[in-house]
Amino acid sequence: MKAVIQRVKRTSLSVEGKLISEIPFGLAVYLGVKTGDEDGCAAAMAGKISRLRIFEDGNGKMNLSVSDVGGEVLLISQFTLYGDCSHGNRPSFTLAERPERANFLYERTAEELRLLGITVKKGIFGADMKISQFNDGPVTIIYEI
Repeated sequence: MKAVIQRVKRTSLSVEGKLISEIPFGLAVYLGVKTGDEDGCAAAMAGKISRLRIFEDGNGKMNLSVSDVGGEVLLISQFTLYGDCSHGNRPSFTLAERPERANFLYERTAEELRLLGITVKKGIFGADMKISQFNDGPVTIIYEI
């Protein structure tokens, strides 16, 4: 699994012009699932996302997690994180997991985050999503299990 984790404010996600999800502040997490990722990857990824200290404390140091600040997570499925552009100009997505399995692990990651006490909003797996994102910082972390 691979995640692009961004600290955000006022972030929303729409499909076909209809608002699906929005968060006032927290993390926008783009999640890709790679062929062969196991069930335990979802819990490990959720744990890392929940504990990642990228919010500022009273001294201006990135020392607080999304849980510490009461933020929410907008979890967005993103198979293109496993796009391979090393040969030619059209990405190959052979490293990305098949949709049924990828959706299972995406949903599992959302559930694991909820079990950790985090409010999770989601996109629609496989949909053409439009995301309005107001980055905070900006702070962007790429994490892969």
